[in-house]
Amino acid sequence: MEKTYIFGHQKPDTDSVCASIALSYLKNELGFNTMPKVLGHINNETKFVLNYFGVKEPEYLNDVKVQVRNMKYNKNAIIDESSSIQDAFLLMQQEEETGVCVVDENKKLKGLVTLKELAKQWINGEKEKLNTSLENIVKVLEAEVLLAFRSEIKGKIFTATYQSKTIIENVKLNEENIMVVGDRYKVLEYAIASKVQLIVITGGHEIDAELLKKAKENKVSIIRTKLDTFHVANQLTLSNYSSTILTDTDPVTVNSLDYRTDFLELCEKLGYSNYPIVNKKGKCLGLLKTDDMNQYEKLHVILVDHNGFKQSVDGIEEAIVDEIIDHHNLVNVGTSVPINFRSMPVGSTCTIIYHMYKEHGVKIPKEMAGLMLSAILSDTLLLRSVTTTDIDKKVVENLAKIAKVDISRYGHEMVKSGFSIKGKNAEDLLEEDVKTFRIEDKVVGISQIFTMDYEDIASDMENFVDKIDALASGKFDIVITLITDIEKNGSYVFYDRKSENLVKDVFDNEVFCQGYFVQDLLSRKKQLVPNVMEVLEK
Repeated sequence: MEKTYIFGHQKPDTDSVCASIALSYLKNELGFNTMPKVLGHINNETKFVLNYFGVKEPEYLNDVKVQVRNMKYNKNAIIDESSSIQDAFLLMQQEEETGVCVVDENKKLKGLVTLKELAKQWINGEKEKLNTSLENIVKVLEAEVLLAFRSEIKGKIFTATYQSKTIIENVKLNEENIMVVGDRYKVLEYAIASKVQLIVITGGHEIDAELLKKAKENKVSIIRTKLDTFHVANQLTLSNYSSTILTDTDPVTVNSLDYRTDFLELCEKLGYSNYPIVNKKGKCLGLLKTDDMNQYEKLHVILVDHNGFKQSVDGIEEAIVDEIIDHHNLVNVGTSVPINFRSMPVGSTCTIIYHMYKEHGVKIPKEMAGLMLSAILSDTLLLRSVTTTDIDKKVVENLAKIAKVDISRYGHEMVKSGFSIKGKNAEDLLEEDVKTFRIEDKVVGISQIFTMDYEDIASDMENFVDKIDALASGKFDIVITLITDIEKNGSYVFYDRKSENLVKDVFDNEVFCQGYFVQDLLSRKKQLVPNVMEVLEK
């Protein structure tokens, strides 16, 4: 079953990480194949939660772009360098390809054999040279082995088309020769006496026992085929190693981890028909032809704690979104097919996932209960945020019983673990949890920092505001930052300097200034964003 990735937004918080893990567990219990992932660095609070309940951190997911390995390529279009030219041709026919990859015993690519090169070999190739194995020759000529003294055959082919006397008097044979002959006793005798390395007897003719004895003494290999001399002469070089007709021993290759978009650019630039696929160790995996470039599989994903592609993983447009579980406001999100979309006006995504466990009758393990409990407490600021609902409170009570924790004591311990800003610079703090909102024609960035160390920021306020200005001069038109202190039940507000008048309008306060404390301001989603929208819309 194809694996589905479950993940939250680009700035992982406790709700998004725990929701990914808890939903993945539920899905897998229901028979699906899913894996939780994260899109960024896990904060201290979330690390505390995972360590407390003994749950492994999800792996990082860089993107969900279509890679070459997701494309349709022929894994069978590979042939060993010791295989014959005929084998290469038959494989092309069987796989309906115009080329095959030639590899060594370690599956490392040696080159590419194409129909074009086969045609050249058939028409203009050196018909008198042989470099192959006895096994290949026997296979191509459908021969039987009478005597065998060497496994490798390399030398010059001589076909007995002249009279015996002419051959004996004018042709100098030696150990480098391969003799093709029918039932001509004198020629056979001469070839054996000359100690040629191989004799191919055509037409299925018998060989005199005395000659066979001499051949054995001289260590001359002999095989017999029912094919006539004409056909043997034409087909014998097809037994040559496929590697002997490699004109391009360093073909353009494509790594299986390369993105499909990059492959399309390469195709447009070079215009080749076939591209060998290799992995990061250089092992050949198969052949990709440009005719199949539009046949590929997209990754399947489930989004939690967000529903906007701007907040999601890189390349989300190339993936198949199977489902979205979220508790935020809806943004413009489009899918090519109908999906399961679950949204509730509650304080945490994990509140929704808890109800999904109940609906499916899946027992909640202690560690999953602990994760979901932590997520709800984190997102609702220990159930103090205005986003908290009676549903959240009831779910927290039920989960605390399963997780066997005291809500108040555990909650404060968890929140405290994530509040320290010691060792973090202003840039890290500002970008750690910044949400992007598109309001009218403006791109608004609202970040929120939870800490009990406000004095550390206040002591260097000018530098902190400078960093906000720098952030606003980049990808945002407006930046507002909340420094939230749960103990004081409010937030200190900072903003980029050019937006001062707008912020004064948002809070309807002419004396508003940097670091102004707003009592009971805990939720940017419900208490700040609506006011910013109202002002900008006016």
